[in-house]
Amino acid sequence: MEAQAQGLLETEPLQGRDEDAVASADFSSMLSEEEKEELKAELVQLEDEITTLRQVLSAKERHLVEIKQKLGMNLMNELKQNFSKSWHDMQTSTAYKKTHETLSHAGQKATAAFSNVGTAISKKFGDMRNSPTFKSFEERVETTVTSLKTKVGGSNHSGGSFEEVLSSTAHASAQSSAGGPRRAEEEELQC
Repeated sequence: MEAQAQGLLETEPLQGRDEDAVASADFSSMLSEEEKEELKAELVQLEDEITTLRQVLSAKERHLVEIKQKLGMNLMNELKQNFSKSWHDMQTSTAYKKTHETLSHAGQKATAAFSNVGTAISKKFGDMRNSPTFKSFEERVETTVTSLKTKVGGSNHSGGSFEEVLSSTAHASAQSSAGGPRRAEEEELQC
């Protein structure tokens, strides 16, 4: 007896196959003819009430649309008002204020960090430019430019700026390439 009582008082939820068994069970055999008739009548009455409620709801919705049209309210105005209200509510919420303060503080820290990184990089470039290695490299470049200038441009040994060296080198190479074909023509004419 105790095992039967325990089976009836189970508190565990129905498992998948138990639900299928309940769904496929035929309760109509357990009902009397009178109960079946009462349930059928109640079913018809509920379906009629649902149909009536749907019709009433539809009529009320049409009436609502008519009133809004008369007041000049349309869907866009409603959406704008709802959005404005929601945005205002969100901005006045405690969570938004805390998040805004946190992000603002983080932005200030990030700006300071970027400023410090920029200063550090500038300092490193300055230190690098004053280093012996960079000065040695600079001297080698200057020597190479001077020797190129001597070979291409002639006897002007006055150092000059890098831009002057480039322009004089370009000018000298243009003259030598422009003079090349003329000399070949002149030599052919002399022969």
